[in-house]
Parts: sequence; structure tokens; C-alpha cells
Amino acid sequence: MNIKENIFEGLRSIKSNKLRTVLTAAIITFGIMALVGILTAIDGMQGSVSKSFAGMGVNSFDIKVEENSGFRIKGRTKKKPKPISYKQAIAFKENVKGNNITIFTYAGQSERIKYKNTKTNPNQTIIGVDEPFARIKAYKIDKGRNITDSDGSYYNRVAVIGNETAEKVFNNENPIGKEFFIKNEKFTVVGVMVKKGGLTGGSEDRVVLIPLATARLFDQDGLFSYEITASLDADKTIEENIGLATQMMRLVRGDQPTEDDSFKIERSDEALQDLDEISGYLRIGGFGISFITLLGACIALMNIMMVTVTERTREIGIRKALGASPAKIRFQFLIEAIVICILGGLFGILLGLAMGNVVSTLIMGEASFVVPWNWIILGLTVCITVGLLSGFYPAYKASKLDPIESLRFE
Repeated sequence: MNIKENIFEGLRSIKSNKLRTVLTAAIITFGIMALVGILTAIDGMQGSVSKSFAGMGVNSFDIKVEENSGFRIKGRTKKKPKPISYKQAIAFKENVKGNNITIFTYAGQSERIKYKNTKTNPNQTIIGVDEPFARIKAYKIDKGRNITDSDGSYYNRVAVIGNETAEKVFNNENPIGKEFFIKNEKFTVVGVMVKKGGLTGGSEDRVVLIPLATARLFDQDGLFSYEITASLDADKTIEENIGLATQMMRLVRGDQPTEDDSFKIERSDEALQDLDEISGYLRIGGFGISFITLLGACIALMNIMMVTVTERTREIGIRKALGASPAKIRFQFLIEAIVICILGGLFGILLGLAMGNVVSTLIMGEASFVVPWNWIILGLTVCITVGLLSGFYPAYKASKLDPIESLRFE
């Protein structure tokens, strides 16, 4: 009996025990769905984050002050660094020069927005920005326009709001041209950003961008610290550009040669490296969940194959009496086990692809269908392995049956 005939024989056997086979295949389906689904979701999130950083460029980095409260640590009080002033940020930008430099500041981290009778939770982030900010930080305008340098020159009280902010505050209304209040100050909406999503629970979509010059008006005590994001000479490595930026920033900050940097520089790809590390742990977790589920499927399938051997004892005796060798009997039962696993695995892969892409879209807020062929191949390989492991002993038992005793079996 060749492979094709064995496969058809396996399908006929499956057809004669539909409910039992479906239940076993369902366990395999859920195991493969967990494996492919989790790994697909991870790949989808990584792709979305990578796409966001691609808009910023691989050669970009942030310049900011180290955040600490000046508390005592191990008997020593760590000196709280002075904030980067607006003049220092401007001096850096003028001396380094380049179109890929943006200066911004956080004018409020947990603010409320008021519009008519609607008031948000205190979870809105107010950022004072210049014109290049949206492009460099990979924010895209969905409706209206971006903040311009002219807005800053005239201290215009205009704002570009995040997608979630627009939905929460203005419901089904078109927010463009509407007036709302931040810190009891009236602003006019001139733009709405495309939904960005992210791993931070949607905080990227709860932002309000206002002109940098206007944001400075809220800094009555001069405590705002300004941050710089730069992407410098593309012909140089990021390490060379960071070295140049560090030298210039120490100069404008007045750091002495014997002193440490009074600021810190964060590379844009550090978040990607952190995400890769987290993804590794998630993949391990996905493998663990899938292994437990597939172990249960393997045991259930072995039990079914043992029952199948018992039910078909007489048939096995007839085959042996007609000249079937033990190897052919083993091969037939192994093929049946593998067919059941592959049927369950194919459904599991389809469900896993759907589940993984849906989860990725819900978390990242960006619809992009991912088909991870490497994980699909892994899923099919696992299916065949489970079929071999669970079918070997029943197949071995069937091949060892005595043909005379088998023919007497009722």
C-alpha cells in the first residue's frame, strides 16, 4: 500500500469516527492557534513599531535631562540636573544646523480638556512643538493641518489633537475649527492626527500639540525642560553624530571638562532593542502555552489511535493474512495520526493568523496583515511531530498483533 492509498485509508477511518476525530483535532487546532497567534501578534507589533521608527530615521536620538527627584540613595543625594532651557536648545540647533532637528517641551502631563459640557479625565499630554516635530516623531495629520513656524511667531492659540482625544471630546463632531480649553486657556483645533496606538495603552493618541512659543507662556517659573530630537549627518554613523551632539551640548550647557554630562542622549533604536527583548520572553511564553496544549492533544490522539487499533483488530488480521508486513501496518496507522494532526493544524494556523493580526491591530491601532511564513512552517512541523509521537506506539502495537488471534477477534 503506497502513501496515497494510506492517506485515503486514513481519511476513510477519520470519516467513520467523525465526532471523536473532530474533538481530537480541535485540541490540536487550539494548540497551533496559540502558537501561531501569539507569534503572529508579536511580529505584527514589531513591524508596526519598526515602521514608526522608520519615519524618524535610524540615525536619530533624543537629548534630555536625567529625570530624578534629588532623593537620597545609599546615603548620598544625587544632584538634580538643571533643565535644558529654551535658549540652550535654540543654541544647539543653530550651531549644529539641519532640517531634522526638533525642539519640544511638555507643558502638561496629566491635564483635562474642556469642551462645552464635556471634560476629559486628567490623562491628556500637552506638548509644545515646532514645525518639524510631527514629521520627525512620525505623527501623521488625518484632518486639517500641522503646527507651523508662523503659529509660533504669532503665539497663536491653536492645537493639533490626537485621535483618541478627538473622539472623546468631540464625539461625532468635526473638531476642526472648534474651540476648547486647556488650563483655562482657549485654543482652536486646526488638525487631528492619525491614530498611532502603541504599547503604552494609547497615550500616543491622547496628546495635544500646541506651538512651542505658546507653550512657553505657561512656564511662569522657568521650570520647563526642553527636549531635542535630532537626526544629523546621514554619512556618519549614529555614534559619530552622538559624539558631535554631546560635544555641542556640553558647550551650550557649560559643562566643565571634569564634570559628567548634565544631560543624557537616548538612541531611537533603544526602544526597538527593548521590544526585541520583551518579544523574546513573549515567544518563550507562547511556546510554553502551546506545548502544554499540544501535549494534551498528543495524549488524546494516542488514546484515540489505541481505541482504533482495538476496533480494527480483525481488519489488521485480514491484512496480515493477505501478506501485509508489520512495517506497512505501522506506516498505515502513523499516516492516520499525521492526517488528523495536519487537519487540526491547518485550521489552527488559519485561526492563529486571524487572532494574531486582530490582537496586533487592537494593541498598535494600525491595520497591517502579517503572514509569518516561518511560524506557519513551524506549526506544520509541530503537527507532523505530534502525529508521529502519538501514533508510534499504537502503530507498533498494531504491527505486533498475531494474525490468527486477530481474525478471531469480535
